[in-house]
Amino acid sequence: MIQTADGSQHTLRLYGADCIEWHVTDESDARRLRAQRRYFGISEVGGSPQASIETAKGFGASAGAKTAAILSKPFTVHTGYADARGDGKHKRIYGFVTTSEGKDLAEELVRLGLARAFGVYRETPTEKSGAEYRAFLEDLEFQAAKKGMGAWAKTNWDLLPEERQTERQENDELGLAVGAPKLKSGDKINPNTAARDQLMLLPGVGEVTANRIIEARPFRKPQDLLNVQGIGTVTLKRLEPFLQLP
Repeated sequence: MIQTADGSQHTLRLYGADCIEWHVTDESDARRLRAQRRYFGISEVGGSPQASIETAKGFGASAGAKTAAILSKPFTVHTGYADARGDGKHKRIYGFVTTSEGKDLAEELVRLGLARAFGVYRETPTEKSGAEYRAFLEDLEFQAAKKGMGAWAKTNWDLLPEERQTERQENDELGLAVGAPKLKSGDKINPNTAARDQLMLLPGVGEVTANRIIEARPFRKPQDLLNVQGIGTVTLKRLEPFLQLP
């Protein structure tokens, strides 16, 4: 949580980096933790789901501790106040954090293997484009994995492809099971202002596509969403009844 000069408080969500959940309070958190365990290939660590969960949470706690240590010194927040969904108490916004040493916090966490390169990307304070920032974080992630940093030290490389494939299949099956749109007839969502979780209510839109919609803003007409990777003419046809654009 950060407090700006005018006294307002916000929860900051970093662009480009996703740390492992360690405060799991509901089914959504649990699903996210499972996806993260599969992403890092650590679902079988310790020989049981419970052992794997505790190991993963430990890396989440380490990310929290490392962040607290880094931010115990002066730091700078760069934000356009884009809505990243509230946490129940303070408004959550997307932003970048530059440390006292002039380093990007997301980059540091990915470099240490305490976060995956995942989420919403946009132009950085150093004028690196969103696409460049994504590619750089992915390269840092590859480097961290090669060195066995953080969670990557526990990765079962033989099982990792299977774990990630299982996650993709389950997401696809979940979409088929839901079938009908999660919105009622007449419900409208503005893709220019909606938070990620709101966008995920749209038919055919999962977390990755929702993040890409946020990155591609603004949209002037529904057809502009065809520029979003993962949205084709069939998906757009399903989306249009629920879109609200000028």
